[in-house]
Amino acid sequence: MNIQQFYEFCLSKKGVTEHFPFDEDTLVFKVGGKMFALSSLKQWEKGEPSLNLKCDPEKALELRAEYESINPGFHMSKIHWNTIDFNGDVSNKMMCELINHSYDLVFKSLTKKIQAEILELEN
Repeated sequence: MNIQQFYEFCLSKKGVTEHFPFDEDTLVFKVGGKMFALSSLKQWEKGEPSLNLKCDPEKALELRAEYESINPGFHMSKIHWNTIDFNGDVSNKMMCELINHSYDLVFKSLTKKIQAEILELEN
């Protein structure tokens, strides 16, 4: 997966917006105003891309045990976030599943009203 594919995949989800809230380097994708994916553009340019994704705490531990390139979230809550190295042992298919999982966790944490507004926007 290259940066364009990653970018398009995240933006294809319902209600997703892109932001640079921390600096000009860290691309953040949000749904309902809450983050679900973060990535450093400089790391992509260096050929060392990684991605921070929200994850169910139990699943996060299982993934870290199974994959060498999945680690506790860098600069994030180590319980709820993983950092995944794109050049590691995680397939593109699995990367998409992890992005979907992160998006779904955040979407489900939104109020019913905000969820309905997002779903309405897309219809």
